[in-house]
Amino acid sequence: MSVYKSSTGLDENIAAILCYLFAFLGAFVFVMLEKRSRFVLFHALQSIFLFVALMIGHVLAGFIPLLGPLLASLLTLAGLALWMTLLVRAGQGKWLKLPWVGELALRQARQM
Repeated sequence: MSVYKSSTGLDENIAAILCYLFAFLGAFVFVMLEKRSRFVLFHALQSIFLFVALMIGHVLAGFIPLLGPLLASLLTLAGLALWMTLLVRAGQGKWLKLPWVGELALRQARQM
């Protein structure tokens, strides 16, 4: 349990979990509402960027003959593993920064 509160009144780690648990919807809500916690903003932005990247990957895999379904399946498994890992780490109050999307999320959170 986090001792720090988000500007929404929730503990930071609970707010960060909700950013991943409800993917786009939860993350967009926290990007709009969060005014104080860089931790929550980071996780909200990383959630958005990660799931957008996974969706783009799935669309692109659909254009690849023969190997597309295999790539899409691998993306699904990777996405599920990332989602579960990020949920747990956010609940622990950890800043798990993914390559590329985590860097982008961190830069954006610092500017907000």
